[in-house]
Amino acid sequence: MGPRCLAAAALAALAFLFAAPAIGQQAALTAKQSDALAAYDRALASFKAVLAERRGQIEAKQPLPNLPGQALYLARVAVISSYKNLTDAVPSRIGKPNKFEIPPAYFDAEIEPLVDEYGRLFDIMEAPPADAQSSATPFKDVVDLAVAIARAKGLSPAQADAAGRISLGLFFAETNGKQNVRNGRSNTYMGSLQTGPSEDRNGRRKWEAIKPAIAAADPDLSARDDKQEARARGTDHRFNHWTNVRDGLMNAHAELFAEIPAIVKVLPDPIDQMKLFELIQIVPTPTRSALRSGNLLDYRVSDATVMRHLRNNSIFAFGQADRARTSASFRDILGAMWLFNRKFERAMAKYAEIKAR
Repeated sequence: MGPRCLAAAALAALAFLFAAPAIGQQAALTAKQSDALAAYDRALASFKAVLAERRGQIEAKQPLPNLPGQALYLARVAVISSYKNLTDAVPSRIGKPNKFEIPPAYFDAEIEPLVDEYGRLFDIMEAPPADAQSSATPFKDVVDLAVAIARAKGLSPAQADAAGRISLGLFFAETNGKQNVRNGRSNTYMGSLQTGPSEDRNGRRKWEAIKPAIAAADPDLSARDDKQEARARGTDHRFNHWTNVRDGLMNAHAELFAEIPAIVKVLPDPIDQMKLFELIQIVPTPTRSALRSGNLLDYRVSDATVMRHLRNNSIFAFGQADRARTSASFRDILGAMWLFNRKFERAMAKYAEIKAR
């Protein structure tokens, strides 16, 4: 980010910092309300500080700490959480909609520039390694692979198209549609579909089993796969876009492609369908149990470990009321996945472009 952009962001942040106390002083606050306001001001100051620290380290070319994005992520969570606590205590603080489509009760649109900077820093920290093997058609690759896998598993053309659209949503959910990225919060999960080494190996084994059916149905895609497999030989397959998407889909999601007709009946909204498949990535066991239950939306989870995994992925993560939850139905979980909405809307738009071509 250039000096002018930095200056603009800093001015916007300062303007908000000076405005916030004035808003709070328009009416006498109770002790609880004052505490909530003070907590938000502290969280906002900490968020600014960690953003500035990481930006300074990057521009000075200093070594970054292990998991350099974790402190930024926790600071952003604290800002959203403390703002939700503030608006619960002082509802008049709920402001205008924001470009990130975060519910206004959780986010003050005035700090959008800070979250923009957050995104820019992650782009730098998660940049692909120098030897990553990119694709000129990363979005089409995801759709083509998913459709081919779905067809090999017996789905109709329309059902296979749904698999392609859902899988493109996974790409945006995991990496915002950026190929071959690293992970600022993990040393395990890498690549376009953010898989660990064991998931990558498992997906590759499953692909080898289905490859003859793929080759018979789609020789061109099979030939493309052979070229990418040869290209990735001797490297980490997670940093070849094609092989990482292929193996990531085969590891966890492809086995559920056969469930797509039933899923579409229960969840007619395409974005809800994407959310469900993303939950296979986050909490696979309870999601599969919910699908088998025959009552997906009302299936309830109460395991503390599952709830912790949800919170670590920005679901029920913000504010005292959300974090106090000890259980949730899948209807509740899908509704709480609002941070994914914007990503899935972008995936839908990109899918429409691909289909139009």
